[in-house]
Amino acid sequence: MGTEPGPDGSGPPLLIACALGIERLALRGGLTGRGAGRGAARVLRTGMGPANAERAVLAACSAEPLRTAAVIASGFCAGLVPGMHPGDLVVADRTSAGGVVTPCTDAALLREAVARAVPGRTVHGGVLAGVDHVVRGPERALLEATGAIAVDMESAATLGSALRAGPRPVAAVRVVVDAPEHELVRIGTVRGGISAFRVLRAVLPAFHEWHRSSLLPRR
Repeated sequence: MGTEPGPDGSGPPLLIACALGIERLALRGGLTGRGAGRGAARVLRTGMGPANAERAVLAACSAEPLRTAAVIASGFCAGLVPGMHPGDLVVADRTSAGGVVTPCTDAALLREAVARAVPGRTVHGGVLAGVDHVVRGPERALLEATGAIAVDMESAATLGSALRAGPRPVAAVRVVVDAPEHELVRIGTVRGGISAFRVLRAVLPAFHEWHRSSLLPRR
């Protein structure tokens, strides 16, 4: 799905939606010195949970200048697959919540760009599940059994709301902050959180690469 550049050569902007202040701090820090010119990026803090994400993203994407913006849901997530570690990345092929599946645009391209932006980090691809609460313990295994590799509260709502406002490229990129062997309640969480923050800040060049590609005409 491509979006045509405007007459001045500047295409629709990139909207990066996140839930938490700490996520916005990382993402905005990563934008320093980047995103100028064609299709510059904006970071929107939606608040936690699918209802807040749906409301904030729908409002933002229903009005100028974001009416045709490409949208990336980003921030932190919980990994579901044994062997995942804090600081791993999840680039979703699709999101799934409440039986609604939303395919992501050019997920393979974005996954390759993310791997280049953060060399040495593990990048996972697959289904990103949406829930309305923090997932702990045995519930991880139940969600993994559905085929999901990670879970968060806002990505599915973000992408669904963005597309309700109009056709556009959409994607979801999350950094694992806890995983089956590294739950948030354990000692060592702070170290994992710092690692995830640094990775989230470093991944912004990949978002811009994907965005530039989304502005190209599709054949």
